[in-house]
Amino acid sequence: MAVGDARMTTSSTVDGVLRRAAARTPDRVALRFADREWTYARLDQGVSRVAAWLLGLGLTRGDRVAAYGYNSDAYLLAFLGCARAGLVHVPVNHALSGGELSYLLAQSGSIVVLTDPRLAGRVEEVRADIPARDVLALRGAPESVLEVARDPDASEEVLTDVADTDLVQLLYTSGTTSRPKGAMMSHRALVHAYLSAVQALDIAPGDRMLHALPLYHSAQMHVFLLPGLMVGTVNEVVDTADPADLMHRIERDGITSFFAAPTVWVALAGHPDFERRDLSGLRKAYYGAAIMPVPVLRSLLARYPGLAFYNCFGQSEIGPLATVLRPEEHVEGRFDSCGRPVLFVEARLVDERGVDVGTGEPGEIVYRSPQLCDGYWDAPEATAEAFRGGWFHSGDVARRDADGYLTIVDRLKDVINTGGVLVASREVEDALYEHPAVAEAAVVAVPDDRWGEAVTAVVVLREAATEEELIGFARGRLAGFKVPKRVQVVDDLPRNASGKLLKRVLRDRLTAS
Repeated sequence: MAVGDARMTTSSTVDGVLRRAAARTPDRVALRFADREWTYARLDQGVSRVAAWLLGLGLTRGDRVAAYGYNSDAYLLAFLGCARAGLVHVPVNHALSGGELSYLLAQSGSIVVLTDPRLAGRVEEVRADIPARDVLALRGAPESVLEVARDPDASEEVLTDVADTDLVQLLYTSGTTSRPKGAMMSHRALVHAYLSAVQALDIAPGDRMLHALPLYHSAQMHVFLLPGLMVGTVNEVVDTADPADLMHRIERDGITSFFAAPTVWVALAGHPDFERRDLSGLRKAYYGAAIMPVPVLRSLLARYPGLAFYNCFGQSEIGPLATVLRPEEHVEGRFDSCGRPVLFVEARLVDERGVDVGTGEPGEIVYRSPQLCDGYWDAPEATAEAFRGGWFHSGDVARRDADGYLTIVDRLKDVINTGGVLVASREVEDALYEHPAVAEAAVVAVPDDRWGEAVTAVVVLREAATEEELIGFARGRLAGFKVPKRVQVVDDLPRNASGKLLKRVLRDRLTAS
């Protein structure tokens, strides 16, 4: 059937999100990138052209198409084009190269790789190790996603019917503790996730949203950009999170809604241009993708009076939003909380036997939700382990208070066993953040002959401080067994492109030193 015909009316699909928005508000601006602007009608039309082009390459329903590029309008067109064509989109971190890149492209079985011209050379370097038969351009070439979407003579006929139970994306985990796994996301899971985000984050048609995190990252794409398109927002996409440029855009373009990792919010609050920029139009401030240290959050709330802050927490496998701490819930005594489950998410805290723990007791978060992935691509054992007992085991350890608010204690793999006593790294990090010289802090376990694992801190300083001074400072705020045995000063902490701290890399470096 051609686009526009009555097709799969009982299914709620990702591409249908855009189709319905375009039918409601065809002339409203949907997307801006660089000097290009797309109304909802033009974007919907462009998506159909991209879908028809991909199918014209000989791809069939369920084939995987990798997207290896920077933020752009073409990147969004590629994702939605895959969704409309019944193909499975595979977003790839644009920082990857070599073995890490070939692993994702090979493990996913991607038939086509869509890439930016300046990244194409990296794909060619691993071409012999991947199954892709075509490497094509997202933009910057006559035959590319962008140019097909803009070509008035390109076909818009899409004959593939898509069901909401079909896979639409392999969303690879960030791999902070192990090799990435491809979470199999269906149309149905993502549409439920979008509805949860709209409700929990107060996303409204009048919002003007700025998107700066990489679109391969599930939070930026699935918690903000697609939910925004669902309700009809204006969306501005940028390809870098430069603080000066972000403030300029917020002021110039009347941005009302913005999401960033804690590191970006810290950079904004500390930028010398902050005082002279008029950011009064910003109404909603979202943070997530990493834990926000409580001292930093207090500082942000003081620097941005009247701005509504939302803490967004979750993981790729659940679409990725699981809980939200809303603005009215940002009160003393709750600043370290990630809030309560969103609309379509059930959450329990369990011990190692799968038994629910009591109020205030630490336990692993397990989820049940239509937002959840269908398992991990080509990894049945990992799938069975993650979904044992009929609930998805997150690997996050949290406490729940009497009102149902969750507070993340740590990742299971980041809890330090020192001398037989368990220490949550976040508690030590928050203590170090209270020192005025500490800009960033990360606490990990390092093998130790005496303690088994030694509490070890790695810090980035904004002013001079000695190891002895920082250890003494922590000793005044923590029980003795929680105090770092060692503090190492570095210029920066290893993070992935979404701002998530790579503690695995830190542990490897410290163990090797």
